[in-house]
Amino acid sequence: VQLQASGGGLVQAGGSLRLSCVASGRTFTSDVMAWFRQAPGKERESVASIRWSANTAAYADSVKGRFTISRPGAKNTLYLQMTSLTPEDTAVYYCARKIAGAAEFGSWGQGTLVTVSS
Repeated sequence: VQLQASGGGLVQAGGSLRLSCVASGRTFTSDVMAWFRQAPGKERESVASIRWSANTAAYADSVKGRFTISRPGAKNTLYLQMTSLTPEDTAVYYCARKIAGAAEFGSWGQGTLVTVSS
């Protein structure tokens, strides 16, 4: 599976962005999809995750209530709707896929840069 992330850009604090991640190749309903981010000088962190077949999602405390991960319909596209952005959200955002039962995420997108200005 190849993942292609897009949608990053420059936005002012308080603004919104929607990131997209298109998965090509065979995916399974049991896959777990996620968004990670890595800010300059910081370790990569998980932002949100969702099981491909379900609407149940998990979020980092820092983004709860502001970010929404989704995969609407039957398309192989994952979204991350980000609202009320702050400069602390500035990072390269990556989408990733983990096969059910796997210990780690095995497929990664190339990353898309989100810059939030104050």
